[in-house]
Amino acid sequence: MLTTLKTAYSDTRAGDLAWALGRGPLPALATLDLELSGLRVELRLLGASHQVLLDEGFGGCSETVACMPGSSSPLPLGVSKCFGEWEYEFAARVETLSPGSFAGRAQELLALVAEHPHGLAGTFPGCPDAFTALLVQRHGAQVHWRTWHSYPQEGQLVATRTRVAARTAGGPAGSRRPGRDAAVA
Repeated sequence: MLTTLKTAYSDTRAGDLAWALGRGPLPALATLDLELSGLRVELRLLGASHQVLLDEGFGGCSETVACMPGSSSPLPLGVSKCFGEWEYEFAARVETLSPGSFAGRAQELLALVAEHPHGLAGTFPGCPDAFTALLVQRHGAQVHWRTWHSYPQEGQLVATRTRVAARTAGGPAGSRRPGRDAAVA
């Protein structure tokens, strides 16, 4: 799903992004509610980036990547931890592209997400290459999502990749147990 966000594009920078795990829902400009084999997932576009909320019968998990004033958790290159009943892995990278390459890559990503049934993308009025996009998929006991945050004024694209899996053998998301290794998607 592709939408135009009803807010002015603010001149933020990739370096202003922060990461948080476990925050409650923040005000969203657009949302996409999905059910993936019994797991409820809400993709949320915020004025300053994204939030993903998971809800399963035994507990929830939330990830926020946004420009959060006063945050002490900058965007990490990688995180691997247990959170509640979840195993959580996160990775981020920043790409700097030439103006021509940036516009082409932006349109390619927007087309990919807009046409996917589990994708949500929002562009900012007056700046078609300024966008936030999310794409979620479930693979057995694991849920994976990717996000892209564009900063055309800097020619930067921030890409994140997340994997979560239930840690409990009886949990509806699968049979993962603590201590088992899993690679980042």
